[in-house]
Amino acid sequence: MQTDYVQRFLFENLDIRGRLVCLTGAWKQMLHGRGYPEDIVSLLGHTTALNVLLGANQKGAGRVTLQVQGTGPVKLLVADCTAELRIRGMAHYEAEDIPQDSERSMLGDGRLSVTLEDLKSGKFYQSLVPLEGETLEQIFSHYLSQSEQLSAHLRLFADGEALAGLLLEKLPGADNRDPDGWNRVMHFANTLTLDDTRDTQPYDLLTRVFPEELMRVFRLYAVEYHCPYDEDKVKDMLHGLGRQEVESILAEQGEVIIRNEMCNHEYRFDADAIARLFATTH
Repeated sequence: MQTDYVQRFLFENLDIRGRLVCLTGAWKQMLHGRGYPEDIVSLLGHTTALNVLLGANQKGAGRVTLQVQGTGPVKLLVADCTAELRIRGMAHYEAEDIPQDSERSMLGDGRLSVTLEDLKSGKFYQSLVPLEGETLEQIFSHYLSQSEQLSAHLRLFADGEALAGLLLEKLPGADNRDPDGWNRVMHFANTLTLDDTRDTQPYDLLTRVFPEELMRVFRLYAVEYHCPYDEDKVKDMLHGLGRQEVESILAEQGEVIIRNEMCNHEYRFDADAIARLFATTH
């Protein structure tokens, strides 16, 4: 059973809301052909899980892009998610022997950037924060507490088969409704494991993790990996470079190779393909 969804929910009596993401098929598609080590899979999975949790809260034609840039062996983690919950992502790392001490030692110093793009207007809204914390979970929680201005509790999991994320947010009136409610649901949230999420329907999972709370669940949203092979777009880019520039690359390298790291696609054009490409230019 493949599960690729985001489930929004609300604790009726507590003024606490949440989102749960679980991905299997879409996640395995993102990893396919990458050959990432286990630690990189975990880091990219955590980044992707939060990216989807943020993307599920956007309205309209928007895209959320999450980037972690570091000075350590892991240079870049990037994931983006459209309002339709179409995802893609990648990791860039340099060291063969990645340190096992902590996630922070793999990342070093650096920054987290979250970019909201309005695809209709073309406007961008970006927030940048330094990496504060020893794990991505801590780093992301720090960001959420600053940006959302709500108390947030985050759980993130990933391996090569599945990823999951759980985000709880404490709304302003929560303490008045139940002074112990926030501590109680955080305690239950901390019992969640990645194995709990496998082959489990979201409502069943949530009622098992939070057995004592009255809960309202909303519409289930499907998530899909979307990074199509688009040769026409690459040809348009080569046209934009101009015949002289492209033919100089061809003369130097014997073929023109365009690599799309985000989608893990490679486009190759030999001399005949370049001749045909520019023969169609008017």
